[in-house]
Amino acid sequence: MTTQQILEKLVSFPVLGGDSNLEIINWIKQYIESFGITSFLVYNNDNTKASLHCRIGPAVDGGVILSGHTDVVPVKNQPWDTNPFELVEKSDGNLYARGSCDMKGFLACCLATLPNMVKANLKKPIYFAFSYDEEIGCLAAEALINHIKATYPETPKFAIIGEATMLQPIIGQKSIHILDITVNGSEGHSSRIKQEVSAIHEAAKIVLWAEEKMNTLVKTSNDARFNPSHSSLHVGTINGGIAANIIANKVTLSLDIRCLPKDNPNILHQDLIHFCKEREKTRRSIFSGFKIEVEENHPIVPAFSTNETAEAVDLIGKITGNYNWNTVSYASEAGYFANAGFETIICGPGSIKQAHRANEFISKDQLNKGTEMIDALVLHLEAIA
Repeated sequence: MTTQQILEKLVSFPVLGGDSNLEIINWIKQYIESFGITSFLVYNNDNTKASLHCRIGPAVDGGVILSGHTDVVPVKNQPWDTNPFELVEKSDGNLYARGSCDMKGFLACCLATLPNMVKANLKKPIYFAFSYDEEIGCLAAEALINHIKATYPETPKFAIIGEATMLQPIIGQKSIHILDITVNGSEGHSSRIKQEVSAIHEAAKIVLWAEEKMNTLVKTSNDARFNPSHSSLHVGTINGGIAANIIANKVTLSLDIRCLPKDNPNILHQDLIHFCKEREKTRRSIFSGFKIEVEENHPIVPAFSTNETAEAVDLIGKITGNYNWNTVSYASEAGYFANAGFETIICGPGSIKQAHRANEFISKDQLNKGTEMIDALVLHLEAIA
């Protein structure tokens, strides 16, 4: 099958983050095993989802992991011109479908080059590591990596995360931590604003706290490789109140924290908790039931930073011809692979500008170049001593 034919099959599985991915992962497993390669499934607790990994090539140290995820983001209420789960080729040279760019295009490149991997005289192995639930917090990455380590006595050296970068090497990403905050105040007539505790007014203080904390980080912690060059705090949603003349008794808001690799998101989390506890002490003299609850939306997705002189950067340069690295502020599974001890880099076909939007696409040129990159990796692993 060609890369485009495989991509056509992969996008036909409408697996959203949180959904069961067994249908697509079992198709991938059957495809891989048709070439005589043994693959392993790593199930979630109730066996409704599974990650997959396999090794192609010799059982020796120093291999390369190719990592991708099988889930996609929703399409509901997006103005698609075509069926999101059917690959449509248009005259502009682009292939349209949900997941075509993020990131089933990379999976298709991996699977299309599998026949060449099997035939090659690889001196170092190639591993596939395909996960589920990446789009809702990279929930499967850690278990998948642990299973890889437990399965193979040999240790891979590199991990290439195939997120859409236009095949530019990405050597760093920020962490992401999303917190859900609920402010519980006291309801009453708006004329009693000083006798009650408005959940909206208190929520506004949290927003200002986040802004001031970020301004402090701008001055005290910078990394010029990133844009923005500091850790960021952003309130993305805020909901509460029922009328202008009613003091709101409940407000919910979400806080998105993205930290540089050198900053600790746990510290910012604790700073927020401390601020909220201080507000509780201050306002409970007016309303004893005043409370601010802070909950994790999902666990912290870790940052990563690979030195620009690392072998992984040179490896990507050799197989893509692109040595011009960059960094990103979006989250991926790269931090988990880096924390596990692998030299990690993000590099894949397609543009992140197309991800998560209506009429998502990957160009045929990028899909072909992604396939060429992995074929070049095969040749590289054949040629090394």
